[in-house]
Parts: sequence; C-alpha cells; structure tokens
Amino acid sequence: MSADKQVGIVLVSHSGPVAEAVADLAKGLAAGGATAPVAAAGGTPAGGLGTSAELIAEAARSVDGGAGVAVLVDLGSAVLTVKAMVAEGDELPDGARLVDAPFVEGAVAAVVTASAGGDLDAVAAAASEAYGYRKV
Repeated sequence: MSADKQVGIVLVSHSGPVAEAVADLAKGLAAGGATAPVAAAGGTPAGGLGTSAELIAEAARSVDGGAGVAVLVDLGSAVLTVKAMVAEGDELPDGARLVDAPFVEGAVAAVVTASAGGDLDAVAAAASEAYGYRKV
C-alpha cells in the first residue's frame, strides 16, 4: 500500500446520530495524529430510522482513497443492505468490504489500525478481533 493511501472506514447504523457518535468516538480514541478517513451513514435520507444504500454509497465514495473501504454495520437490515450492495458490485468502490465486527469496539479497532497504516486485511482482522474483548 502506498504511504499516502489509507483504508477508509464507513459506519452504518439505523440511526444517523448513532453513526455520527460512533465515528466521533473512534476518531477521538485514535487521536495522536491524523486519522484514517471515516464516514457515518446512518438512517434514511429524510432523517428517519433505517438504512439507505444511497447514503452508504455516498459515504464509501467519500472515504475511498484507493486502499479499500471497510464497512461496519450495526444490525439487521444494515447487514442485508451492505451485503446486497457488495453482491451488486457497482454501488460501492472497488475494494469495499463488509466487516463482521461489533459496531462500537470494531469501529475503534478499525480506525486505530487504518490510522496506523494497516491494509484492508489488517483493518478487517482488528475489527473482527474486537468480538473477543471481554468486559468481565
């Protein structure tokens, strides 16, 4: 991967404010320098609860720097929407990948890893490993 390219991160939630808050949290916890590009894609274009392929595609394009895009989702129809977009193949940038990870912890791990220069495989692995974070 070129030194000037970073993996982009898209955070998809059924709620716009939740997606934005998780993006802000992940960027804040990855602070200490420039962070990888992160975009929130939450809710519907009208501001309601739900998911929007249009908003997801727009977010993915906005963070695509040629090193791949990791897409993390909260639940249910967000998963189905992104799976359909990946299968369709023309709505998301080349190298976009749905990452199986917990939404908050995975987002933090993904942003930290991408900000440190990790490639798409490393970003996806770090986010997925967040399933193992124990709280007790």
